[in-house]
Amino acid sequence: MSRLKRSAAAALAAAMSAGLLAGCGSSASGTTTTGAAGSTTTAAAGATTTAASGSSSGDASMVFAWWGNQTRNERTSNAITKYEEQNPGVKIEGQFSEWNDYWQKLATNSAGNALPDIIQMDYQYLNQYMNTGLLYDLTEFTKDGTIDTSKWNQNMINAGTMDGKLVAVCAGINAPALVYDKTITDKAGVTIKDNMSIDEFIEASKKIYETTGYKTNIQYGTAQEIFSYWCRADGAILFNTGKVDATAENLAKYFKIYEDGEKDGWMISPTVFAEITVGSVEQDPLVYGDNPENQSWCTFCWSNQYVAVTKAAKEGQDMQMTTWPSADPKKSDFLKPSQFFSVSANAKDPKAAAAFINWLTNSEDANNILLGERGIPMNSDIADKVSAQLSENDQKTYSFVNEVVAKNCSDINPPYPDGYTEAGKALNTILEAVCYGQETAEQAGQDLVDQGTAALAAKAAASK
Repeated sequence: MSRLKRSAAAALAAAMSAGLLAGCGSSASGTTTTGAAGSTTTAAAGATTTAASGSSSGDASMVFAWWGNQTRNERTSNAITKYEEQNPGVKIEGQFSEWNDYWQKLATNSAGNALPDIIQMDYQYLNQYMNTGLLYDLTEFTKDGTIDTSKWNQNMINAGTMDGKLVAVCAGINAPALVYDKTITDKAGVTIKDNMSIDEFIEASKKIYETTGYKTNIQYGTAQEIFSYWCRADGAILFNTGKVDATAENLAKYFKIYEDGEKDGWMISPTVFAEITVGSVEQDPLVYGDNPENQSWCTFCWSNQYVAVTKAAKEGQDMQMTTWPSADPKKSDFLKPSQFFSVSANAKDPKAAAAFINWLTNSEDANNILLGERGIPMNSDIADKVSAQLSENDQKTYSFVNEVVAKNCSDINPPYPDGYTEAGKALNTILEAVCYGQETAEQAGQDLVDQGTAALAAKAAASK
């Protein structure tokens, strides 16, 4: 094993065993939610499982849906094939979608009580799906041994537990990551450091634009995440239960970044996004653009997407990773369940579905294929074994999470409340108006408080 691999493996093992990751874990266990129970169906009779391997000794057929990039699609499909080989009576249909398409399909399926048996779930949607009774309570399967939680990080278990019900199994641990093309920053004579302030990031963006012509993209179209990150530095939760928990003045200063960036030319034009799929790694302006006008020098994403970004990069691009900028990096940054595996309330055979999730999470065979693409495995023994065989880029991800973020972060916010989707749409619509010069940053700050609070308050009132 190379020195790099030995170092990263040791760091990861130490982090898991000493609770380093838990030090910046979820505070979700301290929150309360209301709504329907997550369990509306019963496990089908006759489906038996083996806890250690997660294999099913009976016949089962299920659908597993996930979003992601091509790297995730390939690795997950290969894992399904391996599971079917080990369990001849089990058939799993994989359904892969881009981020936006994925949630639209789930919304349609949920309306018709036709959700896939196993769904990849995101932290921001957990409240919504739990409160509407769409997720199966997996607690019975942790008690009977179908799902083995003995090597799992407790804070990540808490993150998927609501109202005492385990409705989501953490698929990996990750963190916010700013991925950038070092060939561009070197050409501009700019050094990118960890834990930059917002002012330092803007100064770097301006210099890069002035010297190379390359522009900056700050989560256009999906800005709720970066706005939430910045608001954490102000001690606020952007979308809280029933209201926008941020002042119009503070929000205005964040809209001002985009307003000034468009006026001064260093921010990528919103017209670029009319021709690409927002949220797609392969079509991100960092790797998809073909000239300085439509190509960004950086992208705001998640640490587990670093490998996919490097794979999508053009020849000659040197992709590196750092933290998102903030006025207070320690207050803003956090560790996050990258996504979850949930069993839907529509599942035909919940126990067989739980057995497959157990295999994905606890099996060395599965994780030798997945290789931490969804984030650092929650099973500490598996994480240690996987880290020892990762590529250099995967090692960078592990080291970034454990050595950079975990040592300088705060607890994650509770899951977004009901009404988040509508509030997020309002934010991105307002931001679009700012970028097109149709609205000032000051107006935008107040509009988001008004429109976002209206959406969140309506949902809060409806749930009472």
